[in-house]
Parts: sequence; C-alpha cells; structure tokens
Amino acid sequence: MEDVRPVEDDCQAGHMQAAQAGHSRRNFIKGVIAAGASVSASSYVFKEGAVARAQAPGAVERLVTLTVNGRQRRVDVLPQETLATTLRYKLGLTGTKIGCDRSECGACTVLVDGVPQYSCSMLTHQVRGRALQTIEGLQAEDGTLHPIQQAVVDEQGFQCAFCMPGFVMNMVAMIDENPNPTRKEAAQFLSGNLCRCADYNKILNVALQGAEYTRRG
Repeated sequence: MEDVRPVEDDCQAGHMQAAQAGHSRRNFIKGVIAAGASVSASSYVFKEGAVARAQAPGAVERLVTLTVNGRQRRVDVLPQETLATTLRYKLGLTGTKIGCDRSECGACTVLVDGVPQYSCSMLTHQVRGRALQTIEGLQAEDGTLHPIQQAVVDEQGFQCAFCMPGFVMNMVAMIDENPNPTRKEAAQFLSGNLCRCADYNKILNVALQGAEYTRRG
C-alpha cells in the first residue's frame, strides 16, 4: 500500500532540509536587506571626502524653484505632479480650484508668462523658469484690488464663485490683449471657462466693467 504522508509533514521536512543547507528564513531576510543597502549605496558618489547623491540617467530633479506671483518658491515636486496640485497642496495657493481635472471647466486657470493655462493638465516641471501668476497675486501690496477683482465685487457676477478664480485669471489675460472688448469678444475669449450656476450674463458684465476700470487706470 502506498505511503501517504500529511502535507504538513512534507512541508516540515522541506523546511528542515532548507535549514540544513543554510537557507533559513533569517538568512533570506538578511540577504534581502544587504541587497537593498547595496543598491541604495550605489546611488551615492564620494567626491573630495563628501557624499553626494548621484542622479540616475533620465531622472527628474524633485526639488525645483518656481517663480509664483513674483516670488521664488522652492518646492518638492513629483515627476508627474500637475501644476494645480503643486499650487494648492504644496504652496497653499488654494485660489486655484480643481474642478473637472481634465481641461474642460477652466476653474484651475492660471497665467504662465501671461498666457492663461489649465494648471490641472500642465506638469509642474514644465514651468520651471517661467512666470506664474495665480489669483492671489493680483491684489497690490497695499491691498488695492485688481480692476477685475473690483468689478467682481461691484457687479456681484458670480453665484457660488467656485469657478470665479479661473474666470478672473482669464479676464486678466483678455484685457491685457484687448483692453476694450465687445460683449461678443469677451464671450468668445472666456468660452474655455464653464460656470455650473450658468451665471454668464453677470460674468460678462464683470468682464466689461473690469476692462473699463483698467482703461481708467
């Protein structure tokens, strides 16, 4: 009759053989730790008595300098991190809203070298060395509101105002390009921004009033 042993016995026998061969669980863990330490150490180079971090070929430096609202800010940025994420969660500039997160609503609009951009779809590493402006950077140092911001207050052009920062930044770019837009031109320029409250009539009032304030100086 065939000798059938319990599975537990076979496993125990296997463990005993591995231990006798020097392949214990403890030795295995030690080997993994040693291998990890070797790989980690290989990324450092020693130069003139100092230890320096060696960057792998093709790697992206994580600590970058951004010029935001006229100030240079150092920030730790992941390789695939969007500008909207960096502004809101790393730099605390929460005026930039994340709505659709796919370049459709315009709530995250900021100015990059004076040009409106969807910050949810732009990598932070793409804007190094470029001038960034968010809604927090519109107000003057003495507290004076930007003409567009003042127009928002005077015209009360937004209902819930979640989309307001994106609209405002796009309006700033609009009047820089065209200081005296018609209502139709303003509507066309702002067509990349969506208002969930559908308060577009008042929004256009803000745009035209802001342009008039700007022309007055």
